[in-house]
Amino acid sequence: MSTRTWVSTSMPYLTPQGGAGRSDAWAAEAAARGGVGSQRIVHAGEVPASEAVAALLGVADGAPVVVRRRVIELDGEPCELTDTYYPADIARGTGLAETRKIRGGAVALLAELGHIGVRVCEDVTARMPDTDEREALRMGRDEPVINLARVTYDSRDRPVQVDMMTMPAHRQRLRYETTIG
Repeated sequence: MSTRTWVSTSMPYLTPQGGAGRSDAWAAEAAARGGVGSQRIVHAGEVPASEAVAALLGVADGAPVVVRRRVIELDGEPCELTDTYYPADIARGTGLAETRKIRGGAVALLAELGHIGVRVCEDVTARMPDTDEREALRMGRDEPVINLARVTYDSRDRPVQVDMMTMPAHRQRLRYETTIG
């Protein structure tokens, strides 16, 4: 893995990238910086909501939600673990619940389903990774991770997507830009 630090902004991941034929936001961002961004979907389908996910999605603890678990890669090396959760009534029976890539990305599919994000809340924390995370991200024992929890709300202020991301802290820098007014 390269020792480069990746500077990441959220905006490309919050707006639809277009329909058929368009790459996902990660592939486009990596290509713009001279890299190859890819993802492996390791699981997709319904699961019971954990207490944390239930609170963020505004559903009951243990209620069915749809998750997409992915390993995000840069130039073939893992750089992020992302679990994305959706309310079951939005995602059940759609491509969001399938273990395959979604042409144009999940945000574009959500928009096609009538759920366009208009507000986002992100919380960032740091901690030491567990054994599975350390192995999946090919990290040393004393290297911390950054956790980013992102909730996307639609125009009715309903949470429509929750992203739980785990990234090696020494390979990431998060940048936030906000328009005021």
